[in-house]
Amino acid sequence: MPALVLIGIFMIYPIVWSLWMSFQTGRGMQLSFGGLANITRLTQDPIFIRALTNTLIFLAIQVPVMLVLALLFANALNDSKLWGRGFFRTAIFLPCVTSLVAYSVIFKSMFAGDGIVNQTLLALNLIDVPIAWLADPFWAKVVIVTAITWRWTGYNMIFYLAAMQNIDRSIYEAARIDGVPAWARFWYLTVPMLKPVILFTSIISTIGTLQLFDEPNLITLGGPSDSTLTLSLYIYNLSFKFMPSFGYAATVSYVIVILVALLSILQFFAVRERRT
Repeated sequence: MPALVLIGIFMIYPIVWSLWMSFQTGRGMQLSFGGLANITRLTQDPIFIRALTNTLIFLAIQVPVMLVLALLFANALNDSKLWGRGFFRTAIFLPCVTSLVAYSVIFKSMFAGDGIVNQTLLALNLIDVPIAWLADPFWAKVVIVTAITWRWTGYNMIFYLAAMQNIDRSIYEAARIDGVPAWARFWYLTVPMLKPVILFTSIISTIGTLQLFDEPNLITLGGPSDSTLTLSLYIYNLSFKFMPSFGYAATVSYVIVILVALLSILQFFAVRERRT
């Protein structure tokens, strides 16, 4: 009973209340029932369209790149003959447990005009003038995608590595005896047996990216020109940064809920179809 009470107070009640708030219009606490007015406003709000587009761009680029890198790193670290496995495993996973504020500050300084990234590229004669990473809309997106990928690749790698270590080694031995090359063992044996883990990591990565807030807020503040503004950051701005519009912010939050539900269902059925 105490657990049910806590769940009701901190989970069910906020969900129900936010759903009710999504039908309210007005500023601050001066709210009134507006029906579907907030949904109509969504279709006419260029900032919302930009935030939605940015979020989907981050999702389409970052999640596949991160999952592929995590899978490749896990496959490499699964080799017992690899020297320094413990060091590399710790180094790749370390960004996940680093303070988010410290991580973002370091990343922001790395990509500053006189940061280490520009200095390295200049020293290698790859560029002639420093790149305005945080002032250019395109490069700002690149920085955010790089930051997210760098931070969460190790997190997904741990899941893949744990799953690989539970695969019966006799399967690989039989394939090796039959002359199956390493790339074929990886593609036709390892990947199919990791499908449940791949489904899990793809879903949680999708949810995390659709809720992306910290990196755009701490590194670029959603700029320049809203080029890195995400749905979660827009909700924050609507609720706390500008004149509060709690009803409209709740409506935008349910766009994330719908996207998470639809994409999770699509990912589930995509893996299920491959099994059949």
